[in-house]
Amino acid sequence: MVQNVQVTSTVASKPVLKQHKIWQEGNEPEPCAVVIFGATGDLTQRKLLPTLAHLWHDHPLTHPFVIVGFARRPLTLEQWREMALKSINTYMPEEDRLDEAAQKEFAQCLFYCQSNFDDREGYEKLADLLEQLDKEHDTEGNRLFYMATPPELDIEVINLLGATGLSRPLHQDGHQAWTRIIIEKPFGHDLASAQELNQTLARSFNENQIYRIDHYMGKETVQNILAFRFANRMFEPVWNLNYIDNVQILIAETLGIGTRAEYYNSEGAIRDMIQNHMMQLLSLTAMEPPDAFNADAIHNEKVKVLHAIPCFTPEQVRQETVRGQYTAGVVDEQQVPGYRQEKGVPPDSTTETYVALKLFIENWRWAGVPFYLRTGKRLPARCTEITIQFKRVPHLLYKPSDTKGLEPNLIIIRIQPDEGIAIRFGAKIPGAESHLASVNMDFNYSSAFGIESPDAYERLIADAMEGDSTLFIRRDEIEASWEMIDSITNVWKTMPPDTVYPYPAGTWGPPEANELIEKDGRHWYNP
Repeated sequence: MVQNVQVTSTVASKPVLKQHKIWQEGNEPEPCAVVIFGATGDLTQRKLLPTLAHLWHDHPLTHPFVIVGFARRPLTLEQWREMALKSINTYMPEEDRLDEAAQKEFAQCLFYCQSNFDDREGYEKLADLLEQLDKEHDTEGNRLFYMATPPELDIEVINLLGATGLSRPLHQDGHQAWTRIIIEKPFGHDLASAQELNQTLARSFNENQIYRIDHYMGKETVQNILAFRFANRMFEPVWNLNYIDNVQILIAETLGIGTRAEYYNSEGAIRDMIQNHMMQLLSLTAMEPPDAFNADAIHNEKVKVLHAIPCFTPEQVRQETVRGQYTAGVVDEQQVPGYRQEKGVPPDSTTETYVALKLFIENWRWAGVPFYLRTGKRLPARCTEITIQFKRVPHLLYKPSDTKGLEPNLIIIRIQPDEGIAIRFGAKIPGAESHLASVNMDFNYSSAFGIESPDAYERLIADAMEGDSTLFIRRDEIEASWEMIDSITNVWKTMPPDTVYPYPAGTWGPPEANELIEKDGRHWYNP
């Protein structure tokens, strides 16, 4: 039995504050026009418009930004504004919603450009609208393009932004304006398509204009991995092969595929989760200390980690990876269908909804330390955790009967939903006997600091406005992770369908995943 020990913080007694600070000290962004391609789509309605409304209202700027929707749907300006206000009223948390006066004021910052995505005249019309907004709203020629379009449209839009000159920063009255573009995942389907996308971007934009967004990087606990490691002397000296036995990274979802059948069935769990979110968590956990806290230095160290992961051989794919697919079961006390019964999924689909794998990082810090990655849909709990398991002490002074059930020392970094860090260690149970037990020292971000963590999209969009690419993904990171992923998926294509193992919804995956780690004398840590 693991006991919990509450951590006392000098700020824990403060009330939870409504406001959190989003703009960096002395670095308030310049005014700009945020152009959303795919403005009537699901991502814009559910995430981008509520996030931008919150930024505009709760973190006001001296010169506020304006928002331009670009989409195919023939809407008048008033219809677009009504759609946007309906979205923010539907998807903003109730405590953050704008009152009637604020909604009317926010609506005046919304503009619309209707066009097909492959119509050059639409982009020329957009250029004219942006020039008009520069004059009427003092946006100073600064543009932030957000690609909220389906992935198959990305290259078309990027090429036309380049062809019409919209990708080039403007010079106005001696002022050097800026132009940036945010690209949503997936960043390709494999290495070849990722390289094609990167080459297309490079023809129209410089790399310092490109912001590849992974919303996991906007989560407060992900950013705190760096602070935890590099701002505390007690942890970094033991963060290596001499002390750490293994590292486990888990992204578990209780949900199924929802309305994403077409996308998910072509991508699967390895492309949807491991290539991006999990490789980012791994690189932050394993990277060397950067020589400065800036975007280039941090990206350089992350890339070194990814390059140190060797591609899988066919034999390693068969021995060190496990694929699964959920069948009907019970999640949160609700009966749910199996993957093949989901709407839009072929009845003979072999797409994996679960992946477990083991990999190694071949460098001096991590040689011989296994990293176990695990992700799946329709699992018993929704959580993202990084578990660092330490080696046992070299000589245990206590009798086996005194240490029965004593777990190895752990550091558990909880990314979601309960953001925090727990440290598990052994302690003596009170009494005459020398019995030991594992206890947890638990730290929770929201209660400790009295500040509500910013939404991940809010943090990242604010950074893009400021020109800070630290939490975004560089071109060579994308290509290095795809090279490793391709070495797995290329072998999976040759393996029989019965190597995609079934698991009932509401369980922790197929038994073969347990065998993957148990053959090494270890076990999974489930929340």
